[in-house]
Amino acid sequence: MKLSMLVLGAVLASVVAEATFGQVYPSRPVRLIVPFAPGGGTDILARVIAQRVSESLGQSVVVDNRGGGGGSIGTEMAVRASPDGYTLIFVSGSYAAAAALYKLPYDPVADIQPISMVGETGFLMAVHPSMPVKSTKELIAYAKANPGKVNFGSVGTGSVMHLSMELFKLETKTDLNHIPYKGGGPALNAIIGGQIQLTAISILATIPHVKSGRLRAIGVTTTKRSAAIPDVPTIGETVPGYEVFHWYGVWGPKGLPKEVVALWNREIGRVLQSEDMKTRMAGEGLEAVSGQPEHFRNVIKRDVEKWRRVVKEVGISASD
Repeated sequence: MKLSMLVLGAVLASVVAEATFGQVYPSRPVRLIVPFAPGGGTDILARVIAQRVSESLGQSVVVDNRGGGGGSIGTEMAVRASPDGYTLIFVSGSYAAAAALYKLPYDPVADIQPISMVGETGFLMAVHPSMPVKSTKELIAYAKANPGKVNFGSVGTGSVMHLSMELFKLETKTDLNHIPYKGGGPALNAIIGGQIQLTAISILATIPHVKSGRLRAIGVTTTKRSAAIPDVPTIGETVPGYEVFHWYGVWGPKGLPKEVVALWNREIGRVLQSEDMKTRMAGEGLEAVSGQPEHFRNVIKRDVEKWRRVVKEVGISASD
């Protein structure tokens, strides 16, 4: 009888152990939503992170591109997903910008579970080579001499790229036309093809086209010059006080088990601390930034409030 009880106890302990999160998660592929079309900076970085985490966890992390609505379409899918750890989302600073512009059916801060920031950078303002400008000063002069004739592209209405250009228009008193696209890839294709004349998209995605001569760099939106392109001045050097930072991070639906949050936070931090990842990110103008989930929540909250002020002051609507 005692032996039977011991055997039964061991079996039950084994069942309980196997049922715990740490020993079974992930037991199937994890979907990592990217709320933009393939080819942009968010998509590129998400795929690198997904691959590295897949290798570590021994389970596939599948990137699922869901573009549209300045990122709000894919974002709502993540908010509404089951909080079981099998649907997460890789977002950029456009998440906070879209939350400032759209009336969303969810709270952009309270209805999510932040996991970790991944990095931060700025945007690289660039023009098509046919544009007769080589600096921010010349761009401003040209725009003022040709009001309404310069078209700029963004990854969508309400994206942080869009609002960064609206802020530029506000502070330089220029008249530029906004053309929204469903992601950085389509917007870059449009300017390379000459359909638009100006963009301010991630350094990560724009640098290769500048180096190839298909685009001409004008300035970066951060307060300091980028180590990846040190010869390109900041826009703030010409327009005092102008600055826009762009960040990347991972979150999941509200209610995620704390073990899922802790595991992903740890794995992202591990990936970012690897020397090859640091080198890669630095070479692309991106600074690795991880940190705890609440730090990421505070960044989101700060930026939502900032862009709401800009939207109100400029008078931007979702129909622009």
